[in-house]
Amino acid sequence: MRGTIVRRMKLLTHNMLTSHVKGVKNGYPLKIEVNEMKIREVEFNSEFISRMIPRLEWKALYEAAQSLDVVGNLSTEVIADYENDEEFLKEAHRVLMEVEVIKGFLICPESGRKFPIENGIPNMLLNEGEVGDGPTASSDQSEATQDDDDRMQ
Repeated sequence: MRGTIVRRMKLLTHNMLTSHVKGVKNGYPLKIEVNEMKIREVEFNSEFISRMIPRLEWKALYEAAQSLDVVGNLSTEVIADYENDEEFLKEAHRVLMEVEVIKGFLICPESGRKFPIENGIPNMLLNEGEVGDGPTASSDQSEATQDDDDRMQ
């Protein structure tokens, strides 16, 4: 019998999510309201953490760690030469990979819209009235066709 792999929302995931509710100009960073959280040890991979750090919004990560009371020895900012500082990388790993939100909400900082987290899975789906009026695929296609026509002339 195969074991089930259960994925939980980690702070790495949280750092990359944003609210796209209609009319919201700044839907990042999402606040976290936790009803259930676990700390689960995960094998340390310094190369992975080193590659992820430049992609993170560090201030948002630190604030999320503060709100969950898991800051520990996490630095308030990315240090110089972090790739060669194993202590820094291990602390970043702990906060990014070992903190798991099982149940709660992600909250849009502008609209206050709550996105539920159930069984470690954030549900970022919008209701029909919350979806923005962005360009449609057909309008993007017609613009691309017009650009092609312009180049041909």
